[in-house]
Amino acid sequence: MPAANDSSVQNRSPQQKCVQQLREHADADLFFNVLTDDGMLDKLESLLPEHRERLYTPTQTLSLFLAQAMSEDRSCQHAVNQWFVARQVAGFSAISTNSAAYCYARQRLPTPLIRELVRHSGHELQQRAVKPWKWKGRCVKMVDGTTLSMPDTEENQAQYPQPKTQKAGLGFPLCRLVGILDLSTGGVIDVAFGACEGKGSGEQGLLRQLLDSCLNKGEVLLGDAFFPSYFLLWTLQMMGVDCLCEQMGGRGRSTDFRRGVSLGARDHLITYEKPKVKPDWLSQADYDAAPETMCVREFHCKAGKGNKGKTLVTTMCCPKRYKKGELKELYKQRWQIEINFRHIKTTLGMDVLSCKTPKMVEKEIWVYLLAYNIIRILMAQAALQAGRLPNTLSFKHCAQLWLAWGRHSNEGNQASLNALFAAMAQNKVGNRPGRIEPRQRKRRPKPFPLLQQPRNIARKKIIRHGHESKLAA
Repeated sequence: MPAANDSSVQNRSPQQKCVQQLREHADADLFFNVLTDDGMLDKLESLLPEHRERLYTPTQTLSLFLAQAMSEDRSCQHAVNQWFVARQVAGFSAISTNSAAYCYARQRLPTPLIRELVRHSGHELQQRAVKPWKWKGRCVKMVDGTTLSMPDTEENQAQYPQPKTQKAGLGFPLCRLVGILDLSTGGVIDVAFGACEGKGSGEQGLLRQLLDSCLNKGEVLLGDAFFPSYFLLWTLQMMGVDCLCEQMGGRGRSTDFRRGVSLGARDHLITYEKPKVKPDWLSQADYDAAPETMCVREFHCKAGKGNKGKTLVTTMCCPKRYKKGELKELYKQRWQIEINFRHIKTTLGMDVLSCKTPKMVEKEIWVYLLAYNIIRILMAQAALQAGRLPNTLSFKHCAQLWLAWGRHSNEGNQASLNALFAAMAQNKVGNRPGRIEPRQRKRRPKPFPLLQQPRNIARKKIIRHGHESKLAA
């Protein structure tokens, strides 16, 4: 990310110059101080809304919002306090530490601005992928779904209802998110999210919203057992995109490899027949256009001793061009999306959102994804400089270095950035595709019973009768 030259700065618009000034000031935020190259500046300028000169401009508000996403204390008050201290240390005029103005500024921040920056940064990451990072010269993308929790408010419950297994007043709104990520860089290309129940709320329904914007001819898509339906495979074939997924239904199914055309041991070509019943989401015209049969490849992939393994489905049918062993090794890399989601949800903290309205929840999700992509851009640059693969770098290590660098460095020169990139490439993470961790907690929670009634009712009972533990004593 070389610094812009003088001539390019002179040719910029007033908005671009304003952003550039933000980068050069001592109180410049991390976002504009480190990330923004000329391409990002141009994208940002095209998306900036018309606004008055305020203390909390859209760029400054977005920067503080990003700082919240990467802070352990994600409160608005903490973000304002940090900015107050930074301005005082740098010799700028004092500002109020009241967070109300910043909270209103967050509400004014256009959601399309953040969303388009996420998509732009994701595609920018994909463009930075060099040939050694790709598989057989092809771009490989991964798809998976996850869920996010948020504060229990009436507005959130209306948009993202809590699971039916939770009692009324005792559960939390839940959002389902499906994302497409680039395998080589780990960048988020795009996501779709919505409620966990209702029409189009399943992972395939959300994926259909992303196909046109995320996938290009010649690419490969990796997915788990939720995705390889007949019509999705057909759609991907029409787009010129190959698919490698676990067999629909997962490991509970048995596959008769004596059928079809044998390609080797537990490896065959098989014909899928079009479902007789048209899915509700599919138009009659598209259903009629779909072929009556489709040829795909199925092969068994054994996970280890004593493990039954899994059956994989792919549209890469040529055994000479795509050997069974190569496809197995490629599918092992699908675990990367699980790790990437863990970084977004656990390392950054998106697992439990903080905003109390659906509009702010949407902004918060996009801000977290933008923060994640920013770190991935830095990691890609560090990996390129060190001659390594991006997924061999530690995400947490790179995030910590970037935050520390932003707090203590007032210089954005190339030498300083190169030192930062070199430090990011020092820690190497292991390649552990077969790692299995129990989904259980060793550390016990505090010995308080679960809430059995809405909090407002429980609070009234305590006021009237006192705490149960004290009454028992």
